[in-house]
Amino acid sequence: MFRRFIGGVAAAAMLLSAGAASAQDFSAQRLSDGIRHISSDAFQGRYPATEGERMTLDWLQAQYEEMGLQPGGPNGQWLQHIEMKRYTPVEGAARAAWTGPDGVVHALTPGTDIVLRSATNDGRSDVRDAELVFAGYGITAPERNWDDYGGVDVRGKVVIVLAGEPEGDLFNGQYNTYYSSVARKADEAFERGAVGLLVLVMGADPEAAWRGASRGAASPRLSAPGAADLEFSGSINHSLGGAWAAAAGLDPSALSDASSGRFRAVPVTGVRLSVQTNERITTVVTHNLLAKIEGTTEPDEVLVFSAHWDHVGTASNHPGHRGEDTIYNGAWDNASGTIGVVEMARQFAAAPRPRRTVVFAHMAAEEMGLMGAYAYTADPVYPLETTVADINIDMLPLSGSTRDLPIFGKGQNDLEDRLQAILEPLGRYVSDDGQPEQGFYYRSDHFPYARMGVPALMPWHGVDWVEGGKEAGWAAWRAKFAADYHKPSDEWSEELDFTSAVENLTVLYRLGQDLANSDDWPQWKPTSEFGAIRARSDSARQ
Repeated sequence: MFRRFIGGVAAAAMLLSAGAASAQDFSAQRLSDGIRHISSDAFQGRYPATEGERMTLDWLQAQYEEMGLQPGGPNGQWLQHIEMKRYTPVEGAARAAWTGPDGVVHALTPGTDIVLRSATNDGRSDVRDAELVFAGYGITAPERNWDDYGGVDVRGKVVIVLAGEPEGDLFNGQYNTYYSSVARKADEAFERGAVGLLVLVMGADPEAAWRGASRGAASPRLSAPGAADLEFSGSINHSLGGAWAAAAGLDPSALSDASSGRFRAVPVTGVRLSVQTNERITTVVTHNLLAKIEGTTEPDEVLVFSAHWDHVGTASNHPGHRGEDTIYNGAWDNASGTIGVVEMARQFAAAPRPRRTVVFAHMAAEEMGLMGAYAYTADPVYPLETTVADINIDMLPLSGSTRDLPIFGKGQNDLEDRLQAILEPLGRYVSDDGQPEQGFYYRSDHFPYARMGVPALMPWHGVDWVEGGKEAGWAAWRAKFAADYHKPSDEWSEELDFTSAVENLTVLYRLGQDLANSDDWPQWKPTSEFGAIRARSDSARQ
């Protein structure tokens, strides 16, 4: 049987009081030197599949070899080969038409009435006379007693859903759950046997909303490994949705009822849709790099520290670039997290070998949509069922000491409680990220782990400064983010302050030591949408 999570919290507190994890020695100078090196102009913005990638991975491998770590990738290698598929619509290839109960065929204009993509599998779709089902928000959330499908059979059909999720505390209030994402709606529809998913675009200004939804519809798109393999996905405008509802004799009030919790999916009776699409596929090859310290007694149980090594390249990767500085160095994003993981490994290497295996994973193509992490979790080197947790480091804080240590996804799992137990004796506390509008929980490499049920923790930047409080902290954060995020100005400087970075790495090390030397397992909280996924593999951890 599992230990209750409180055992891990108590262990963390004992670890602190005993001083067993106090031997770490994170160095601001080593952080600075490493960041300065891999964010220099020579690395050309660390864009995947370039010389900058080769230089970065060679440098990382050399660091780990010097520390005496083992290769952690497939078949005893350092690198995990990643093939990313880029889909580009063939001009003029998309076609769509619908037929009503009267048998009249209505041609649709892609980009005007409907947006279509077949960015999965072979890039082609040919769906003829598929039935339609309106499934509200397209959400099934057992832990919230919510089921939009209500047992309606959608096999071979096209599912129409609303964007987002119902407002209110049931769905996390200001912070969106994963259920709000089109990716999760597509997964749900695919798991139920649907052939396509269409998002009905609505809003106070439907025309403006449609312009936003259809913008960039023909742009190249990378497909995340493990994504739902629907024949097609896309969007329809408010007018087309209304025409289908009228043809089927549906009461428009069914839409307004979708947020009530009483709604169940309804067939769009008598309306059928035909769709043909074709997209060109090109393959981009990149690599994750993994190093490991093998556990002494439980080597098959694995703790992961992760960070993405890539950034966004040079002006050649940004058609709208302006200015003389053509290199997006990415010192903060994410040379800082990359070096943070290297330095975490250095501390673990200097300590007694832990009971469990610890993997230091440098993920590729995060800036392209978390592609390296999605690829890893779709084809993991170490079984996800016995992966203890992922602690992801993306953009170390660059400030003086803070009282708070914010995390993405507060309330999701008990890693935050374990962290809180370590912080409390230091007069510090765990908080949320304070920016619900950003959707940060779904924007870094911890998320593909969480999506597959692995408890994940993503620490962020404190804003409750010891000197100056929240007013000073928020002002500095906003200024830094506005000035440097994904801009050529994100460069190393001798003025960078690594005080908070060292403090946060130190407590993350202590958390990692606790997890790596215990035999209990972090748990998702009852309201988390990821708990049921983890529960499917409970037997593997008994």
